[in-house]
Amino acid sequence: MLRKPGVILALCSVIVLLLAACGTASNANPASHSIENVVHMSSMQFVQSSITIKKGESVTLVADTITTHIIANGTWEQGKAHPGAEPGAPQVKDLQVAGNSSQTIGPFTTAGTFKLYCAIHSGMNLTVQVV
Repeated sequence: MLRKPGVILALCSVIVLLLAACGTASNANPASHSIENVVHMSSMQFVQSSITIKKGESVTLVADTITTHIIANGTWEQGKAHPGAEPGAPQVKDLQVAGNSSQTIGPFTTAGTFKLYCAIHSGMNLTVQVV
């Protein structure tokens, strides 16, 4: 009769140990797997219109939809595209970010404020502040 409770106790102990081990593995540092300086893009906009990064860092653009984006230096102003190169900014011209993919721009080696835009989506502007 004492054998049955002993077996149940042993099984419960094994289950507790397995759950504890799984909990430890799933709590591994998730930040170590993340990409820094990410800007997501919806079908027609940057999800955030600006990002601040440190000198020497890059920006990763992530297309979250099937829409393709063409990124370049410059900005949209009053419905009109204004391509332009800014001193100290990485040169970006016709960088294609296909749907559900990503591209990295940089590194940005000079402090300052730099403008990027999507050449095919009116009003789609991104400001990169480098400190």
